Amino acid sequence: MANTDVPPFPRKEQSLGRRIFVFLGSMDLAITLLLALAIASVIGTVLQQNQPYPDYLLKFGPFWFEFFETVGLYDVYSALWFLAILTLLVVSTSVCVVRHTPGMLRDMWNLRTHVQRKSLQAMKHQSEWLSTLDEAVAIKTLTSELNQQGFRTKITPKDDETLISAMRGGMNRLGYLFTHLAIVVICIGGLMDSNLPLKFAEWRGLLKVEIRDLPVSEVPNISRLAVGDQAFRGSIHIPEGRSSSVAFVGMRDGYLVQSLPFTIEVKDFRIEHYATGQPKSFETDLVIVDEGGGEPLIQTIAVNHPLIYKGYAIYQASFSDGGSGLSLNIWPLTTDVGKKFVTLETKVFEQNTMQWGSKTLRLEMTAFRPFNINPAPTDDEPGKVKNFGPSIEFKLRTETGEAREYQNYMLPVERDGRYYFLSGMRTSPAENFRYLYIPVDEAESVQGFMHFLEKLNDEELLATIAQQMVFETLENVEGNDEQLQQSLQQTLMKLVKMFTKGGFTEINQFIETSLPEGERETLGSAYLSMLHEILARVFMHDLSENLANHTADEQILFLQDAIDVIGALSNYGSPVYMELTDYEHVQASGLQVTKSPGKPIVYTGCAFLIMGVFLLFYLPQRRFWVLLKSVGQTTEILLAGMSNRNPREFDKLFLQMVASLQQLSGNSGKQ
Repeated sequence: MANTDVPPFPRKEQSLGRRIFVFLGSMDLAITLLLALAIASVIGTVLQQNQPYPDYLLKFGPFWFEFFETVGLYDVYSALWFLAILTLLVVSTSVCVVRHTPGMLRDMWNLRTHVQRKSLQAMKHQSEWLSTLDEAVAIKTLTSELNQQGFRTKITPKDDETLISAMRGGMNRLGYLFTHLAIVVICIGGLMDSNLPLKFAEWRGLLKVEIRDLPVSEVPNISRLAVGDQAFRGSIHIPEGRSSSVAFVGMRDGYLVQSLPFTIEVKDFRIEHYATGQPKSFETDLVIVDEGGGEPLIQTIAVNHPLIYKGYAIYQASFSDGGSGLSLNIWPLTTDVGKKFVTLETKVFEQNTMQWGSKTLRLEMTAFRPFNINPAPTDDEPGKVKNFGPSIEFKLRTETGEAREYQNYMLPVERDGRYYFLSGMRTSPAENFRYLYIPVDEAESVQGFMHFLEKLNDEELLATIAQQMVFETLENVEGNDEQLQQSLQQTLMKLVKMFTKGGFTEINQFIETSLPEGERETLGSAYLSMLHEILARVFMHDLSENLANHTADEQILFLQDAIDVIGALSNYGSPVYMELTDYEHVQASGLQVTKSPGKPIVYTGCAFLIMGVFLLFYLPQRRFWVLLKSVGQTTEILLAGMSNRNPREFDKLFLQMVASLQQLSGNSGKQ
């Protein structure tokens, strides 16, 4: 009895290498890799790439920031896993091409002369008829007609029959090869333009990403890239009249310095604006001085019109401030700073250590904007925008490193029919600016407000006005004595000092903590009323000449606005107010410098892809077989055909071919 556990034809085991080779060239692996690349590309499109890491930290929070950074989502197209998938796709597609190319080439030229009658009769497209022509004449006639219609033919004699094999569109198989080869070539070009070599050098310890904000001359050699054939994409901002021979290549949370074989000088930068002040177009006049000598190259670049020089592409990418000169009036807001304003000449990006009273602060000028396009402040212009004029941005940093950021406008801004100087403050870039609305006087200056603030800090004046108020209040009060007068006078002066120091918040705390609970409401209201009275008297005493011409109503509104500002100064955080009085605008052109040695290879791959798609979709492979057999004085003809694409179109072609061949062969009717 036979052992049924042993198969009669045991399958030959493939070697491990053969199985790996087959797996690498499998369709399943290729589709999986393409899906992975598609998902990665979606992530790279949705999540803005190569942004400063603090922006990502603010957006996602510490946990997700670290997770996304670990998996490389901030630079997807240069992540090791993305490059590994790309490399594996190249290998998989190459194996697929190697495996199938011989068969494809054979199929291109093979006319399939070994088909049998039964196979032809089983085809969907087949027709039989009897011809009045002799077999030899019929063969010659039908072969000639097929050749005229662009078919390659081959005549194969059989036992008692003759087979004519015909094929058109054999180059269709090249479409398969070209499309797969295109994937390989494009991926290789992409890998050449990736920063894989930089990552490899970093992994070996030959390169280190610099994360410190250093001048170019102080960047260490381990963070520099020499001139070479490697691909890179760097950026640089060059102020007008200056030059540079390096570009900064951003990597993760830092950068590398890429040396260039030439120097780029910005002669002039021009920008056009719309009527609203928004940028319309900008361009830069460049001078390229080659290290190898020769005449300098002078050319103008604009957006979408780069300069290509010795394989380097220089694009107009952006613009920024180039270190504009600023003239500032610095007004004191507290008594320790002084009573008079001082002037300061500085520049954007300049840092100055300032001693203001007991405070030592570092002034960091961060930005200057000649235009600020914001929504119109009035409701009668919904959707309208307006240019609010120049502004400066700066930081005041304490000795411990804590900083507050400020934004001050140069020109007054209208609000509810009145005009104010805006000064915004925030403690973190994640916050919106909170603004002080400093009222302007008749001369459109801050002098009226500053004059009022100065009087509130004048102890002699406060004592005189407080004494007068007490005298008027107690003039007709029985039991009035000197001790009561001094107590009320000191209370009034104390209220003013508390208000100038901490605003109404400190006044309310004083009321809550120092007055008996039963009398708190009555005395608290009285204190606030007395405070408003003395503030008004101080304001009206010796009015600034720029306020004296205001009407009574205008003076009252100005006083209310001034009190609101002084009440908020405790949260302002700066001992001074910086007023921009003049500027010299210097612009910097933002350039992007790239070198892409893989670009010609990618273009070649694109050409292969176009040819391959054209051959696959517009050059279908079509085959016909004509089997002839002599039957007495007639010839029996069997015609069959097939196509690998466009079956509906082939249905029409087959009917036309049947009609044409029947007419030429003298059809005597179907069998």
